[in-house]
Order: sequence, then C-alpha cells, then structure tokens
Amino acid sequence: MKLLLSLVFGLLAMALMPTLAHAETPNHVQEYNLSIARQMVEVAGKPRSKITVNGTIPGPVLHFTEGDDAVIHVTNTMKEDTSIHWHGLLVPASQDGVPGFNGFDGIRPGETFTYRFHIKQSGTYWYHAHSMGQEQDGLFSGIVIDPAPGSKDAAEDVKADRDYTVILSDESLENSKTIQAHLKASSDYYQYHRRTVGDFFSDVSKMGFGKAVKAAGQWGKMNMMPSDLADVEGYTFMVNGKSPDQNWTGLFKPGEKVRLRFINAASMTIYDVRIPGLKMTVIAADGQPVEPVSADEFRFGNAETYDVIVEPQDDKAYAIAAEPIDRTGFAIGTLAPREGMKGDAPAQRPRAILTMSDMNMTAMMKSDPKMDMSAMDGPSGWADAHAPEGTKILSYNDLIYRDTQADTREPTREITVHLDGNMERYIWTMNGKTFDPNVGIHVAYNERIRLILSNDSMMAHPMHLHGMFVQLENGQPMDKLPNKHTVIVPPGQTLSVILTADNEGTWAFHCHLMYHMLSGMMTDLVVEKPGAPAPAAITMGSGDMKGMAGMWGMDMSKSSTSGTSGDMKEMEMSQSASPSAPPAKSNDMSGMQMPAPDSKPAQSSGDASSAMPGMDMGAKDKAPAASPPMVMTAPNAQPTVSSPDTMNGMAGMDMSKKPAAKAPPPKKKVAAVKKKAAPKAAPNPATMKMDGMNMSGMSGMEMGGASASSSKEASHAHQ
Repeated sequence: MKLLLSLVFGLLAMALMPTLAHAETPNHVQEYNLSIARQMVEVAGKPRSKITVNGTIPGPVLHFTEGDDAVIHVTNTMKEDTSIHWHGLLVPASQDGVPGFNGFDGIRPGETFTYRFHIKQSGTYWYHAHSMGQEQDGLFSGIVIDPAPGSKDAAEDVKADRDYTVILSDESLENSKTIQAHLKASSDYYQYHRRTVGDFFSDVSKMGFGKAVKAAGQWGKMNMMPSDLADVEGYTFMVNGKSPDQNWTGLFKPGEKVRLRFINAASMTIYDVRIPGLKMTVIAADGQPVEPVSADEFRFGNAETYDVIVEPQDDKAYAIAAEPIDRTGFAIGTLAPREGMKGDAPAQRPRAILTMSDMNMTAMMKSDPKMDMSAMDGPSGWADAHAPEGTKILSYNDLIYRDTQADTREPTREITVHLDGNMERYIWTMNGKTFDPNVGIHVAYNERIRLILSNDSMMAHPMHLHGMFVQLENGQPMDKLPNKHTVIVPPGQTLSVILTADNEGTWAFHCHLMYHMLSGMMTDLVVEKPGAPAPAAITMGSGDMKGMAGMWGMDMSKSSTSGTSGDMKEMEMSQSASPSAPPAKSNDMSGMQMPAPDSKPAQSSGDASSAMPGMDMGAKDKAPAASPPMVMTAPNAQPTVSSPDTMNGMAGMDMSKKPAAKAPPPKKKVAAVKKKAAPKAAPNPATMKMDGMNMSGMSGMEMGGASASSSKEASHAHQ
C-alpha cells in the first residue's frame, strides 16, 4: 500500500512540476534609477541652467525586452515638481506620468517615485517630462524594447549589424518660461524671416495687383505671416545632445546593415531628415512595424519615431542631416568607418512660404463668407520641401502595418476635433476651447470610434493621444492600417484615425508642439470602466481631475465667443451616433499613437486644488546657483551627477481676472439720435508703420527687409 501511495504521489508531483515551475518563475525585472537635477550645461558654447537625467542631456536610453516588468525609480533633486511620461508605451493609467491625471500628483522636490508597469510591446519609444516646460529644458531620452525571444516579432524583426538611437532636439539659450512669455507678448516675436515689399511686388507680378492685395489683406485678418512655419527660432539643433560642431558619430564597416532609431524629441521643431548618398528603408513608425518602404527623406513631426535601415557600401563618411522646416540650421551627425571623419553637410534649402491653399476653406468661409477663394487652387506651401526632382519623400500613405490588425470593426461613432488658434493672443484650442478639465471626450470601454482631426489653422499640429494606439486611415485596408501614437495634421487639412478604446482611464490628448499645448491645445479622452454604459454626451466632469489654478501661459478667465473677429470661434464637439459620410482620408500626412493596458487607475491621495492637469505646477524657486558648466553628452555616455539647480518664477499668465459678472437686464429701446460725423483726423506718420502692408489689415511684411515693429500690443502678454 505504501508503495502504491508513493507511486501515485510521485506521478502527481511530476504532472504538476511544469505548472509549479511556471508559477514560481516571475517575469524578468528591469530596474533603473533616474536622478533629475538642475545644473549648468553648455549650450552653443554658453553655460545655461538646464535639466539633466543622471547628469546628461539627453538622459540615458532605457533598454527593455518585451515581457519585462519595468521598475523605474525617479528621484527629484530639484526645487520644483517634476514628472516623466512614457511616450508610446502601453502602461496603466496611473503610471502614465501626467500630473493631475489618474491620481498622479507629480514628483515633489526631494522625493522618489517608482513607476511599475509590464512591457507589452517592442520598438522605439521615448520618455520626457510632462511638467510645464521641463521637456524643452532637457528632461527627455529614448526607450528601446527588443521583441520577446521566440516571438513572431523577433523572427520578423530586421537583423542589423549596428543599432543606433538618434535623438533630435532643439536647445535654446532661453529657458522655457521666457520663451512662453515672449510668445504671449507677441506671437511673431521670433519671426526673423518676414516678407518684404519686394515679395509683395513679386506676388503682384504672379497674380496681379488686385489678387495680391486681397491675399495680403486675408493674411492680415488672420494675424499671421505666410513665412510663419515655426513659432520659435534661435535654436541650436542637436543629435544625441551634440551640436553640428561636436559631430555625433556612429561607426560602420562598408557593407554592414545599420539600424537608425530616429526620435524627434524637439519641443517646437519639425524636421526634414535625409542622409545624402544613402537610401533609407523605413521599417517602423512610432515603434510599430511597417512593411519596408524605401525613401530618400521623411518629414519628422515632434514626438514621432521612425526606424530605418541603411547599408553604406563605400569607405567614407555620410552626413545625417535633419533640417528644420523653417530652414534655420541643421541637426547634423555622421555615419563613418572611423572616428574623426565628418560627412559633408548639404546646402540649406529655401524656406517654404505658406499659400492660400494651406487654409481650411470650410473654416475660412464660415468666418468670412465673402473671402476670395480663387487663390486656393495652387500647391501647398507647407508641403513643399524644395527637394530635387525625383526625390522620394515618405508619405503617411506609404505606411502599411506589417502584421494584421486584431480589431477591424467599423467605428460606431465619429468625433470631430477642430484644431485652431488665435495668433493675436497666442492661444491654441481644440473645438474652440483651451484646456478645461470639465470638458473632454468620453468613450465606452472597447468602443470603436473614428476621430476626425480638422486643422482650421495654418500651422501644422503633431497630435498625440496618451494611453492607446490609433490606426491611421491612409487608404490601406482596415487590417493593414498603421498604428501611430502621434500624427502631423498639416495646415488646413483633415485627417482621420480609428481608436479601439481598450485602456480604462483619463488620457491626455494634445498638440506636441510644447507651447501650443501650454497655450491651450489640449483636452482629455476618458475611457469608462468595463461594463459602464456608453456615454451620451461628450462633456466630462472627472472626479480626479485637478483644477486649473496656476496655469502658466494661458488665460482661463474667458470662454471663447462665437462670431467675434479676433477671438476664438465657439465650436461644439461633434459626435455622430452612426457615421453617414465617409471618413476624411489623408493625402499625405496622417496617423497618431496611443497605448492600451487594462489596469485600473489609482485614486488620488494628494491635494488636487492647485496643480494643473498635464503640466505640473511646481513652486517658484530662487535664482539658480552657479555650478561648473557641463557639456551635453550622447545618451549612452557614462553619467556624472551634479548638484541640483533651481528655476525662475512663472511667467506669461494672468491670474487676476475674475469670472465675468452676469449681464444686466436689457434696457428699453431709445430712439437713435443722429450725430454729425466728426472730421477725419490727418494720418499720423508715426502710426503708419508698414508692419507687412498693415494699412488695410495686411501683415507680415517688412520694408526693404528691415525688421518691422510688431503691431501686437504688450497688453496681450498676460492674456
């Protein structure tokens, strides 16, 4: 009997052994310690107070393998709150890193916060601050995730002999608060490339005097210049923290296959990227695999990532050239067989000039039904990269998902989001409103929706949705639509993306041009708990959203008013229960990213009364103490931690305005009394500045190329 029992228990133990072994084998834990500090850093040869991660800008590139459990300890040594957002990663809402959202209050001075999440994807992503302008000041770097060993992605991933992360950024001698204050005072503060009277007469020769005057007048009505491709100039453009003179270099042997993981970590710069003499094969967009497509160059929006393969055959150096679309310099790196070599930088291309075709015709006709639309038939100025004939420029339409999309349901709802702005006050809006925690987009868990992004402005907007990927509608079959976490919506165009709302929580949805976000172009998308009924309305009142007190650079005291020239047009969020019209398709640029885990968001435990959702409002600090300058280093360099520095006070906001009083009851009508017209005053020569032919609303030109005085009033600095 004992022998029989021993045999039975022995067989049972053998049968359970694989199960027990599996249960006792935890996921691999990849742990990092990140220290955030303010210290003196050398920018363009001059010491400046910047933010470092483990002593460097960019911070260290974080490496994971799909299936890892990430444990990241972030210590804040500064005298201001901070945060880290894991851009493109599918994380629980409580770990997304946006202050004021999902119970996360930011990381207080002197404290350590530990992020914990499971890695459920592979590809190239990045991390950055989501507190005020700290991303601009240096808090960013890359994330590289290898496919799980033995997985389908691992088998299909392109094998390369060399693998480099290439992080592009824009570094300023000014801090982010100063830049924001300048933009609020005058939206064209940094516009050094203005049109001249000579350009006006050139337009006359092309389109005739009448049309040229009308076109100039229409630009004046919008308070915008056709040369306004980027709001901020004066940047030094960096590759892995190195200026063109410092020459970041990636080595290769002729004939090798080199993988370049491009990350656009710039705050305000959209680049055109090329490697003269080498064809690039694009194999991933926003970390997600795409069918290989060959290109000579690609337009690179803020926060996007692209993985490319190049195969240099010659024993020579090649320049990696990232040229900003406003053509004010280069971010230059080198691929070379030996250290010390430098590729030849290409010649600067002409700066594009926006045309009437870059306007949204529907929006313009709504605001001015008498507007002359005859000039809107020409080519887009924004899309003109001035590339040589025959150059293959990557289009969003070229992106085809390498795998097969799991969810191919038709959307049951459409939500239209209008992107617009007021250049006079430097305010940027989504559906006519600046960010308001009480107004957002509500969707049911696992609901399939179509987001239609209509750009009513004449600036491009790289739109990013946290929490989930979207599929870009670019003409491919539903099962082959590419995943994106960020999508450029060009001036005057409309793009559409499809979202499966499979990640519960409150997710930030904003423009990734940092000063557009800080000036209002942000909302939130709330995914309800599983089992909750589908929302009937789009307005939201999230219980764990923080108030807007202390919002930097944004006037929260006024609502947009409809029908008022120079103010924001009131637009309601459009949600159709059943789409009746086909979705807007992209002719060129489209797509956008978002993550999707299933963890429930943590409840807030801190005081939520004074911080702002998405932009951590730290306390004002004293003047920065001097410390030895430190040169920016490549992301994988050995870090050296320096003593923390501090940050100057807030700027660019008006917190003095109170809500408007209720309107008084209407007065009785009184018969109008005709008054004799006052004699016209003689024109004052001092006020007849030709700030771009401003006599009839024209703007954006200079006399003889000299710098024109801004026509904007200083009173807008705090609006």
